[in-house]
Amino acid sequence: MIFGPTLSNSAQAAFPIAQAAKTPAFGTSTTADGITAIGDFMFRNAVTEADVLPETLKAAIKAAGIKKVAVLYGNDDVFTKNGYDHFKKALADQKITVTATETFAKGDVDFKAQLTKIKASNPDAIVLSALLAEGAPIMVQARQMGLNVPVIGGNGMNSVKVFELAHGASDNLWVGSPWSAENRTPENTKFMDAYTQKYKSVPDQFAAQAYDAMFIAAQALKGIKLTGKVDADRKALRDALAHVKHTGATGAFAFRRVNDKAGKPAGFDADQKPIVSVTKQGRYNIAK
Repeated sequence: MIFGPTLSNSAQAAFPIAQAAKTPAFGTSTTADGITAIGDFMFRNAVTEADVLPETLKAAIKAAGIKKVAVLYGNDDVFTKNGYDHFKKALADQKITVTATETFAKGDVDFKAQLTKIKASNPDAIVLSALLAEGAPIMVQARQMGLNVPVIGGNGMNSVKVFELAHGASDNLWVGSPWSAENRTPENTKFMDAYTQKYKSVPDQFAAQAYDAMFIAAQALKGIKLTGKVDADRKALRDALAHVKHTGATGAFAFRRVNDKAGKPAGFDADQKPIVSVTKQGRYNIAK
């Protein structure tokens, strides 16, 4: 079994190799479209952008009375482009007007040109599909320019590091995830206490998903008897993994089967509901 990769770009390169070798591969934060459609040995316990972003958008629209938005996204990354596609569909489905659409690339540090155009379009909110390296500076520069509207982000913005990287400018960021630090279940409390004690920092969604994934993988391994016949053992693990049910830091978990582009059964996605949170004063708060 291959545990990882973590990111969608890497998984798109690595998973076809694992599938060709009929080796189970388990990604923990690979949310882009098509990752598990690669084949029937592919798994992820990340809730996809297709499932999360419409719910995040819906919650922010309801809470803030949003009627029109500007969109800003990274156009050179599989994950951020995929997020933009899902945001675009969700905005159309929810009949929200798009006042402007702007792009950026990985490594960009100055977003004033894009934000100037966005500000001129007078949006009620900014929809942002970005990784944190670009997303946090975008929030800082937006606030500096007087763009104090809600920012509706994707999976890449869902990290406590945003409070450090966008210090003083991180309020009113809306994100969705199956995990929240404010979700005080016994399983999540145990995880958070152990993580904080060991690493002297607060965990994020990605840590929680990796933590749960190890328990899911371990449960599958405990359910089979390895024979030393590699092909048979890989298939047995694949079959056992598909049926694992687990309650952990991210809540109740099970896999659901997905289809490939031809409509045939392929790999396995997370079957979980997202929790929508909004940032305020250096913490994520579950949206009511």
